[in-house]
Amino acid sequence: MVKQTEGKEKAVRHHTAAQESLRRPSSAALRKAATAGTLGALLLLSAACGNNGNNSAGNDGAASPAPTAGASTAPSGSPAPAKDVKLEFWTISLQPKFNDFFNKLIDEYEQGHPGVTIDWKDYPYDAIQAKLLATAGGKNSPDVVNLNTEFASQLASKGALADLNPLIGDEVKTSFFDGIYNSTVFDGKAYALPWYTGTQVLYMNTSLVKKAGLDPANPPKTKEELYEWSRQIKAKTGASGYATQFGANILPSEGVPILDEARTGAAFNTDAGAAVVQQLKTLVDEGVIVKDDAKFDKQIQYFSSEQVAFELSGPSFINFLKTSAPDVYKNTIAVPLPTGKADLRYSNSMNLVVPKGSKDPQAAADFAAFVTNADNQTAFSKDSNTLPATKKSIEDPFFSESDNTLESQAKIASAQSLDKAQEYYLGIPAAGDINTAVSKELQNIILNGGDVKKGLEAAAAKVNEAIKAPTK
Repeated sequence: MVKQTEGKEKAVRHHTAAQESLRRPSSAALRKAATAGTLGALLLLSAACGNNGNNSAGNDGAASPAPTAGASTAPSGSPAPAKDVKLEFWTISLQPKFNDFFNKLIDEYEQGHPGVTIDWKDYPYDAIQAKLLATAGGKNSPDVVNLNTEFASQLASKGALADLNPLIGDEVKTSFFDGIYNSTVFDGKAYALPWYTGTQVLYMNTSLVKKAGLDPANPPKTKEELYEWSRQIKAKTGASGYATQFGANILPSEGVPILDEARTGAAFNTDAGAAVVQQLKTLVDEGVIVKDDAKFDKQIQYFSSEQVAFELSGPSFINFLKTSAPDVYKNTIAVPLPTGKADLRYSNSMNLVVPKGSKDPQAAADFAAFVTNADNQTAFSKDSNTLPATKKSIEDPFFSESDNTLESQAKIASAQSLDKAQEYYLGIPAAGDINTAVSKELQNIILNGGDVKKGLEAAAAKVNEAIKAPTK
């Protein structure tokens, strides 16, 4: 359950990707209808990923092998439907940048599935949530929708999404990385197909590392090793290890859940939770971690000015670093992110879901499986500089070949992290309030000298209060 994403990184990605509604080239009438429908609906949705801490997501998708022309991806292997089916497909902020990619993908699917027409509509990131809440269970529901894991899990918990288990075969289910796929499986029911994702990597200033007598070719593999490296760097160079935000997701990364299994109460006010917070407090007091709840722009400043030796971030960090400190960029390498006690790396994934109100759930699931199959995920990842969620995709040489640039190192390190990738999410409507409550108390403890036990007790009380509060 992980979603520590830097709001800034995410905003940059979504802002540059989405600007106008899509037009399908296959039919003038359909182009006009899709455009009008999209423009008329730019009103409601905010699929906010709710995430504290420095998190970035690459994007990547995974799925089953591409279906052969004319064949259905239904588990029974049934042929394409004889009746005409029009599927409404919603995505988030992918137009106009990826129009050519999706127009080609949709045309390929329609040619292989006679009678099926895909009506693609694209909405801004801040518009889809409310729109879907208003339509997911009714007759005006779309058929396939692009959602982040947090919102998908909330809709699943409300019974608003179709269970995909009877609609897809085992070859589809097992094609994805387990941690990413299982993020939206509840009570044995699968509610989403992972599409594109991203993970953080560890950026390392090799100049500072070498001055401290450490070998960048043998980087730290665990958080404990990272702390030891940071202590040595602090002692030998005066620079700190890294800067970060003290968000709620710090706890699950060390094996301490935020909520109990039923998601009805706080679960972090324990000895294990107190130990995690006390360790972070000590590291800050020692100067190993910067004493600052540093948002993404501040982290860039710390790394660019060589006040820290490491940065825990996603691929978008590279462009900022190259612009702000080209000399530091030249001395920076990227390696897989060290893991905490939970031995996981947070991913930030987008998925495809089938709302309960879909006019044809089987046809919708077939199309979702096609979009997220390994071949199509690989192609989209190459086109969009994201990561796929399918195991087969990572076998493509694209994800392992390096030209020795920082960009290719980050790509490879991210791809190597997917086997340990999991989402951070709470899956309940009060997720935003819960994350904020925990984060504020962590910041007070770590930065202002607050008492660990009292702070966790206060945070737990606020969490339980938020869970019990009626949803708006």
